Amino acid sequence: MPITLIRYTLDDAPDWGVQFGPRIAPLGVGGLGTGELLSRHWERIHALRPEQATLDRNHVRLLAPVTPDQQFLCQGVNYRSHVQESGLKLADFPFNTLFTKAPSCITAADAPVQRPAHVRLLDYEIELGLVLRRDLPAGTVVDPERLDPWLAGVTIVNDLSARDVQLPQGQFYKGKSYRGFGPVGPGLLLLSPAEWRRWPELHMRLSVNGQPRQDAYCREMIHAPATTLTELAALQDLRAGDLIATGTPAGCAARAPGRLTMFLLRHLVSESTKWRLFIGKGQSNPAYLRPGDRLQLSIRTDDGAIDLGEQTTLITGC
Repeated sequence: MPITLIRYTLDDAPDWGVQFGPRIAPLGVGGLGTGELLSRHWERIHALRPEQATLDRNHVRLLAPVTPDQQFLCQGVNYRSHVQESGLKLADFPFNTLFTKAPSCITAADAPVQRPAHVRLLDYEIELGLVLRRDLPAGTVVDPERLDPWLAGVTIVNDLSARDVQLPQGQFYKGKSYRGFGPVGPGLLLLSPAEWRRWPELHMRLSVNGQPRQDAYCREMIHAPATTLTELAALQDLRAGDLIATGTPAGCAARAPGRLTMFLLRHLVSESTKWRLFIGKGQSNPAYLRPGDRLQLSIRTDDGAIDLGEQTTLITGC
């Protein structure tokens, strides 16, 4: 059975614990970072039992289960349906698109997110988050059937994006890293080897104000976790506790215009005019997030055996 690891604060004192139903069994380790916790207390986490759950979940304030001292890595255009709705061709993306978000954008699963005053095209992206169990040595080749030696667990990530910054400026980092643009959690679900093999069955759903927007299974990924971990190990250092967001399916607010419009934009108008038209049209698109909108995100297998919980995010601002 998966273990739900929770990071929380009670009377302004941060701690970690394991959730059993509506109650939490405290670990009593204070404000450790995610990587330090997983490296030093793996066995202790697994040893906690329901009778040790002395805290009411409703009496604590939730914190993100990935701390801001960790790396926040991301995959782009990693779902076929999202490639298509973006007006792109899968054949043009034989490579794994990788980028980063600022760890300072990470926030709790139920924390309100303020839309920056200059942002008008705020978009959502539900993603499966992978959290490293241990450091990944350079040159590691990860077996698709053995994710458990390298990955601790999974969590829900909402890759919030200012499309009117990201796309016209061509800056993923800048458009996706404003404070609050990375809701993570509610918890970190630690999986057994058998449970890790079920990752393709995870069913992702996102709704805005009760209206379904995204609905897909993780098996639709183009570049699977083992492939991505292997590529990252050849590229850079990865540490225990680091977070990898694995891409989003179709259903985002941003959509590509029709083929005729695309042709005209590419051949008859300047770049600055093209993006001015894009932003102007986007402001009349009701799918973009506005203050007062409430998002609900969930990821679980259809039989409920693996359930990452639910994110609820209120968009605030002017």
